[in-house]
Amino acid sequence: MTGRGGTLAPDRVIEPIDSESIDMDRPWNVVVWNDPINLMSYVVYVFRKVFGHSKAKATRLMLQVHNQGRAIVATGPLEQAEIDVATMHSYGLWATLEKA
Repeated sequence: MTGRGGTLAPDRVIEPIDSESIDMDRPWNVVVWNDPINLMSYVVYVFRKVFGHSKAKATRLMLQVHNQGRAIVATGPLEQAEIDVATMHSYGLWATLEKA
């Protein structure tokens, strides 16, 4: 029971032992998925413009998306990865996040 207007505070705070809460700086992958709509040259253009990839790297990633169905095009902190996914969507590409 508390006094007037007071609240009970715990004697101790138990920190979670969950691995996700411990590894807050773990990077996230931006995954672009294959689609039947966008031209290969357009996908290369987007990868170069958004991520600054060289033409060779952008082409390799585009071919990976085309042949394997997906490619990791960027890795970084969660906030940046979320921005990158939204940017891919704004260019009409299908993208998601996954933990690195």
